[in-house]
Amino acid sequence: MSGAQGAGLLRSLRAAWRLCRAVLHVLHGMVLMTRFPALDAAARHERIRWWSAGLLRAVGLTLQVSGVQPRPGATLIVANHISWLDIAVIHAAAPHARFVSKADVLEWPLLGWLIRSAGTLFIERERKRDAVRVVHAMAEALQAGDTVAVFPEGTTGPGEAPLPFHANLLQAAVATGTPVQALVLRFADAGAPFSDAVQFLGETTLLQSIWRVVSAQGLCAHVQLMPPVRSEHADRRALAEHLRELIAQQLRSREPGAKQPVPAP
Repeated sequence: MSGAQGAGLLRSLRAAWRLCRAVLHVLHGMVLMTRFPALDAAARHERIRWWSAGLLRAVGLTLQVSGVQPRPGATLIVANHISWLDIAVIHAAAPHARFVSKADVLEWPLLGWLIRSAGTLFIERERKRDAVRVVHAMAEALQAGDTVAVFPEGTTGPGEAPLPFHANLLQAAVATGTPVQALVLRFADAGAPFSDAVQFLGETTLLQSIWRVVSAQGLCAHVQLMPPVRSEHADRRALAEHLRELIAQQLRSREPGAKQPVPAP
């Protein structure tokens, strides 16, 4: 066996070991979820944080969190969307967040059930009227003091720059006067500041994406939380564009050779 073949075999064995660990961790999470009804909110959030961080470790991913602290209480978190890993990454940093996710996630083996059990709100993006229902559900959650997290792009992007933001879900924050906190996601690996291994694009299946993740070397998720911005009386489209630019500016500052952004006066 040549050196290259040996190295390839070791990488495959490492990836298989990570995959086994991840499956066992997901099964453990399903057991934990059966105990959720007996727990108070603080205990549920701590278990969500522990499980999410454990999943990241199982697939060989490290986590770095920077910026301000997640705002407690009623807050709308707005993040760019790259991978099926995004929810676990954000929950490791902000376990109190309830997500709005597309209903397709419910079809994912095991993960779909876990995501639903964590209090996720689901939207059928093919039905335009369903957005109205979800906005009302988000507004109720925000008025109850919950933190809600959304991906305004509506789909996953390549990671180097956010796709255009859809503004409709931001209406829940505008209607309730809830602060909005931008969250910047970036995945890097041993070879690049923006990893190709986590991209979940086009015809890529969930299983194909999982194998690429567990096969990656030096994979790291960077989470940066920006200061909250006010939303009362805001135009939702202008607010969406402002939040997108905040995230895009932070991503541009991570590009090789890019200059750091100059803070606004």
